[in-house]
Amino acid sequence: MLFIYLTNVELKPTKMYKPGILLIVIILALNSCSKTKNHQNWTMFRGSEMNGHAQVENAPTTWSKTNNIVWKAPVKGLGYSSPVVYDEQVWLTSAAKDGKEFYVLCFDLNSGELIHEQTIFTSENPQRIHSTNSYATPTPCIEKDRLYVHFGHFGTACINTNNFEVIWKREDMPCEHMQGPASSPILYKDKLIVHLEGTEDPYVAALDKETGETLWKSIRPSEVYDKLEPVYRKSYQTPIVIQTGDKELLISNASYFCFAHDVNTGEVIWTVEYGDDSTVSQPLYWNGLVYVNSGWLFEDNKPFWTRQYAVDPTGKGDVTNSHVKWTFEEDVPQIPTPVIVDGKMYMVHDRGMVTCLDALTGEVIWTEKLKGNFNSSPVYAGGNIYFINVKGVCTIIQPGDSFQKVAENDIGETVKAVPVFVNDKMILRTDKNLYSIR
Repeated sequence: MLFIYLTNVELKPTKMYKPGILLIVIILALNSCSKTKNHQNWTMFRGSEMNGHAQVENAPTTWSKTNNIVWKAPVKGLGYSSPVVYDEQVWLTSAAKDGKEFYVLCFDLNSGELIHEQTIFTSENPQRIHSTNSYATPTPCIEKDRLYVHFGHFGTACINTNNFEVIWKREDMPCEHMQGPASSPILYKDKLIVHLEGTEDPYVAALDKETGETLWKSIRPSEVYDKLEPVYRKSYQTPIVIQTGDKELLISNASYFCFAHDVNTGEVIWTVEYGDDSTVSQPLYWNGLVYVNSGWLFEDNKPFWTRQYAVDPTGKGDVTNSHVKWTFEEDVPQIPTPVIVDGKMYMVHDRGMVTCLDALTGEVIWTEKLKGNFNSSPVYAGGNIYFINVKGVCTIIQPGDSFQKVAENDIGETVKAVPVFVNDKMILRTDKNLYSIR
């Protein structure tokens, strides 16, 4: 197709192209197309589409701390945020363990060289965090020329990725996180969406991505939330935006309710009530259904289980009894987000039980117990699904009607970030290092 296109270009009659020159043009064009095809960006939490699907044809299946490592780079501070990639840059956030300094770091994608590091925010008296959290857990967003970093209460900023200058900063969005920040920001058209849902006046806001100014802010309904104990108001989830009919909906599974906002105005279009607190797992959208996680549901005042909901997003108002298509509550993860492949939902419980569900019906297809505990969300890459536990052991399976293990690899370090797949390589962040694996 490319050759036909090139040879049918209308040429000026006064200038003849020799066969050798035309061949060079074709080779250069093919080379350019090949580079475009082989390079993928990874711009937000769980990928550019936020569905846990990597746009790679091949992905590594065998590695260790020393084998198949392209490069390894130490990372300053501590952070559980995932990397984001644009063109030849890999960006991370990190923070001092005591929460008094917050960092932004940029690495060269090909060599692992640290090409930029800066302290973007400081705090003299930082809030406490949960012992399993970090002060740099929200994953940043990236697009051409711009990086957006978010540290919850501690600050949000936009950085020019060409000259590393700060374009704008916000340090005036309060939140009593209680257990530390974790909700990742997302980009949608001209907006940067941030969630600051703590123990007091939880809210979601849309910022103008060019200026950082607030476009709209939606505080959770006081008539419901003021009656809750402060501990039950907090949430750590990352939203998604879907198109249904003529509406663009922000799906935000907060504590107690899942809210569907008009992403352009902040207006609440519908809600699903599930109660209790601490939602973390991100919503999913597939085949006209929204999948939301309830967070902890309590029994006898103790966190007992988590429930997965499949919701028809076309309703209005309280749709709990009218638009919920199915629910499932056995070994549903609180932290890891499931991934849907070919109509099957694969989810790994925080304690290692993998469940494969029919995404349309919620029926169980198979279950299998993996070793260890899990915070990182599974990713579908190169035809396989990757599950990485907290100790850095990755189980790779082939999707299908039964459990089929492809390989198991151990990086030997703590992993809570989601792995990134670009250019047929995996970029993996641990508690100490950043790896490129082939």
